[in-house]
Amino acid sequence: MSDLHLDPKTTALVVIDLQRGILGRETTPHAAAEVVARAARLTAHCRKVGATVVLVNVSFSGEEKHRLAQPVDSPNPPGKMAEGFDLLDPALGTAPTDVLITKRQWGAFYGTALDLELRRRGITTIIFCGIATNVGVESTARDAWERNYSLVFAEDAMASATPGGHEFTIKMTFPRIGRVRSTEQVLTAL
Repeated sequence: MSDLHLDPKTTALVVIDLQRGILGRETTPHAAAEVVARAARLTAHCRKVGATVVLVNVSFSGEEKHRLAQPVDSPNPPGKMAEGFDLLDPALGTAPTDVLITKRQWGAFYGTALDLELRRRGITTIIFCGIATNVGVESTARDAWERNYSLVFAEDAMASATPGGHEFTIKMTFPRIGRVRSTEQVLTAL
């Protein structure tokens, strides 16, 4: 692993789905509360040093027409999302300089202004954290890599519903498209 040096002016932290409706689920290998605490440290530090903070949540209209519903072997639980499902965890805080993105599916690039917002700010590197490693984070990261962003993954600031989901993505996918580091290493690099 090479040393990591990040320029805050060209770096964005993208926080995926740290919201009420997702944080109540069991996660592994890191508990959701630990992920939020580490993500909160990252957001606070990025704001302090002038890096862009992007807070992403997933939400649907009242009729949920945005929600994908193709036939699959492992569908989402049926029914509407609970009231407040899409509210970001308050520990993350918000600042006037933050970019807020609401997505309608796993990835945060499709159908949103994320790429435009990053490019207008001169961002070339994205740090990722959030839940779930192998769903929203991975989907967004793959899209970011295909758009030629350099990627960094704060491994201990993300988690999945299953151990295998997190482990496979961290060991097999993310090293092919970016650099996997701890929250402490990312903070030091900024």
